[in-house]
Amino acid sequence: MTPELATWAAIAAMAAVTFATRAAGLLLAHRIPQQGRTRAALDALPAAVLIAVIAPAATAGPAEIAAMVLTVLAASRLPLLAVVAVGVVSVTVLRRFLG
Repeated sequence: MTPELATWAAIAAMAAVTFATRAAGLLLAHRIPQQGRTRAALDALPAAVLIAVIAPAATAGPAEIAAMVLTVLAASRLPLLAVVAVGVVSVTVLRRFLG
């Protein structure tokens, strides 16, 4: 298998797996409970993923730590999109002033 063919095969395989995962989510969505603990856990999932993404950056310096604290505080009050905006803006501004 040539390197170019291997690259295209890898891209096709990744596309197929991505499509299968999304299609399975759509096909199985009707089985997700609309109330109870499972639903509460699924509602909390986006915020948990956001924290998991930003937590490793908190060890980089004072600007990142302060931005993480602001983002966590925003997560307790704001919707997810606003929390992402607070995180991005705060780390940008704090890096400018704190270095």
